[in-house]
Amino acid sequence: MDNNNWTSVSQFVLLGISTHPDEQIPLFLLFLLMYIINISGNVFIITLIVSAPPLHTPMYVFLSNLALADICFTSTTVPKMLQNIFSSTKVISYMSCLAQTYFFICFAAMENFLLAVMAYDRYMAICHPLHYPTVLTGRLCAQMVALCHVLSHLHALLHTLLMGRLIFCADNRIPHFFCDLYPLMKISCTSTQLNTLMIHTEGVIIINGALVFIIASYAIIISAVLQMPSASGKWKAFSTCGSHLTVVAIFYGTLTWVYFRPLSRYSVTKGRIVTVLYTVVTPMLNPFIYSLRNGDVKEAFRKWVKRL
Repeated sequence: MDNNNWTSVSQFVLLGISTHPDEQIPLFLLFLLMYIINISGNVFIITLIVSAPPLHTPMYVFLSNLALADICFTSTTVPKMLQNIFSSTKVISYMSCLAQTYFFICFAAMENFLLAVMAYDRYMAICHPLHYPTVLTGRLCAQMVALCHVLSHLHALLHTLLMGRLIFCADNRIPHFFCDLYPLMKISCTSTQLNTLMIHTEGVIIINGALVFIIASYAIIISAVLQMPSASGKWKAFSTCGSHLTVVAIFYGTLTWVYFRPLSRYSVTKGRIVTVLYTVVTPMLNPFIYSLRNGDVKEAFRKWVKRL
């Protein structure tokens, strides 16, 4: 396309999940309900961990940070989507779109790093229980959480800067409910090869690197648990890992399906449906997965209720 035909874009139009008028109210109510459950559940997890001294351990420090990341992750996309459902224009400014992209990538990466850190926590607790208190000190936990934040922001900054260098045509309609990477790249007039290259190299290292670390940690954990003589000991060890593995399977399964494929094979319709799973559904389910399957959390909740 000739450079003279390019039009400077100052805003985008977010078409949303569905353009059918009859589906707007049900979608609004559904996502509003999921958002309320997400915020309430994760705030409850954070409040319970902060107020219950028995939960002031590395595992629950990481879990409270995961809950905070889930709140921020969903809040990056859902409020704007709810607003646009009843908006006649459904617009988002260029800078707001880039900001949404930045924070979406940042909190997705933060969840990725925190899940890896939580796998290391389980590895130390099960495979090296005697060294656990001396290795995973409060200072080391704070450093690991800080490192998760720093790496997440650097990862988001890289991809947002690459997105900012793209030029967009007169057609500024994004067939998605937020400013995601692939839908934006689809409507760009300039080459997206560098963006795609960075997603498939740096992105693979960050996301799949953490996943490989988690898988390796749990391979060692499972091997150690199977050598335990006590059946009750095996069950207790597996029960502490089950919640984490459930979240890992949902998060990485959907994330890999959406992003780690060629841009030419990306389907906007399928992509936005799968994106809902890890941007809305998974953060909503995390508090239930960790609380319903965790004896420590349930016991802390019972004690908390008695104090009220």
